[in-house]
Amino acid sequence: MSPKILNLGCGTRTSANTINIDWSPQVRIKASKFGDKVAKQLLSGERLANYNSLEGDLMVHDLRKGIPFESGSIDAVYHSHVLEHIDRDAIDGFLAEIKRVLRPGGVHRIVVPDLEPMIRGYMDSLAAIDAGHGDPAAHDAHVASFAEQMVRREAAGTSQQPPVRRKLENALLGDARKRGETHQWMWDRVNLGAVLTDAGFENPTVVDFKTSAIPEWTQTGLDQEPDGTEYRPGSLYLEATR
Repeated sequence: MSPKILNLGCGTRTSANTINIDWSPQVRIKASKFGDKVAKQLLSGERLANYNSLEGDLMVHDLRKGIPFESGSIDAVYHSHVLEHIDRDAIDGFLAEIKRVLRPGGVHRIVVPDLEPMIRGYMDSLAAIDAGHGDPAAHDAHVASFAEQMVRREAAGTSQQPPVRRKLENALLGDARKRGETHQWMWDRVNLGAVLTDAGFENPTVVDFKTSAIPEWTQTGLDQEPDGTEYRPGSLYLEATR
C-alpha cells in the first residue's frame, strides 16, 4: 500500500500521490467550482499554467490552525520552501504538530533555500573584489540572494502585471508579507538539524532531491521536473524520523 503523505503549503506544486494542503488563493479558488471557472478566464501565461497544474487531493486549510489529521496517522510529511516563511518563534509549534500526526518511524522531509551556498558566494565575491579581480557591479546580486525576499514589499507576481491589475491585486491581496511571500528566517544544515533535534525528531540527515526514506518518493514528482532535473536548485534537503 502506498504511504500516506502530506504535502504542506503546497501552493501550485501538487502531486496525485500526496494530500496537498494549503491556504493559498490558488488552492481556495481551485476548490470552488465558480472560482475555478473565473480563474481560467482571468489568468494567462505562466500563472494559468501553474494553476492548471494543480492535481491530486487538494485540501483547503490554514496550517496556522494545526494539521487536520489524527495523531500518528501519517506516514510522511513533506514541505518545500515553507519553513522559511514561518516566523521564527512559531517554528516549534509547527514542528510539534508535524511530529504529532506522524506515526512512529514516519519521515519528515524538508526542503528550504540553503543559506550556506548563498553566504559562501557572498564571501567569495568579497574576496575576489579585495584581490582586485572581482566585479563590484555584480556583488549586490550576492546580497540579494539572501536578503531580497526578506525585505520585499510587493509580491513578485503582482509586480509584473499591467498597472491597473497590479493596483487591484495589491488592494485585494495585500503586500508580499501579508501573502506569506517574504522570508522570516533562513536555514542551513546546522540550524535546521538542531531545531529538528530539539523538537524530538531523530537522525536529521542531508539528502538530495532524488533520495528519500519515503518509499517511491520520486514518483510524486515534487522535487524534480519531468525530465529528471532538480525543480528547486540551490535547496537544502533534509529528512528526519519521528
